[in-house]
Amino acid sequence: MGLLLGVYVGPADEQDRDGAKTLLGRFSYWYGRLTKIWADAGYAGALVAWVKALRPRGRLHLDIVRRPDDAKGFQVLHRRWIVERTFGWFVKQRRLVRDYEARTQHVQALVSITIIPLMLRRLARTKRK
Repeated sequence: MGLLLGVYVGPADEQDRDGAKTLLGRFSYWYGRLTKIWADAGYAGALVAWVKALRPRGRLHLDIVRRPDDAKGFQVLHRRWIVERTFGWFVKQRRLVRDYEARTQHVQALVSITIIPLMLRRLARTKRK
């Protein structure tokens, strides 16, 4: 459904994989029913084993969504498109177009405030069905 489960905004000098560890460490406790996480090829490597170790007995898998080897030019990858679409929704808010904030907590709050109305509309639509 493209619902946002959590937000982590780290400093610019932090690797994405390190930020993913911080966020996923929180997820493993907050969302016990979470079983699958999709990520792009930048998160491949030791992060896959680290995620599996978060719940040794449970089912939590980090699946890497890769571009097909024979792909040329732009190609929509289904699972990654959901993330890119969500980033597009953030850009609709003028405050999130550029990084004006001095503190990462402010950006995290703005992202949450931005996504709440969208999530409420989507959840209300599924409730009516």
